[in-house]
Amino acid sequence: QVRFVESGGGLVQPGGSLRLSCTTSGILFTSSTMGWYRQAPGKQRELVASITRVFTNYAESVKGRFTISRDNADNTVYLQMNSLKPEDTAVYYCNTYPARPSNWGQGTQVTVSS
Repeated sequence: QVRFVESGGGLVQPGGSLRLSCTTSGILFTSSTMGWYRQAPGKQRELVASITRVFTNYAESVKGRFTISRDNADNTVYLQMNSLKPEDTAVYYCNTYPARPSNWGQGTQVTVSS
């Protein structure tokens, strides 16, 4: 059974940092390209960052502020988010890239507000 379990979200002030984690099961993690996605209220879900075995890619809106990484020993993918802005407020999800549409987890809420 494919599962993605996200954690690490919360309320943070503008300029602050958070580190999101996603534990996975049911996939060949080491050979999977993984992605972090987000969905803000009233908007479509968008890809924020992706990581292959060695390469990373970022949306322009987060480039230079977010860092995606992975631990193949623990089947876990991380998203370090620095210099957070109010427009980063969203529910954050992980999934493979391309995403498995039937396997979205519950996500983790990130709220950036003073």
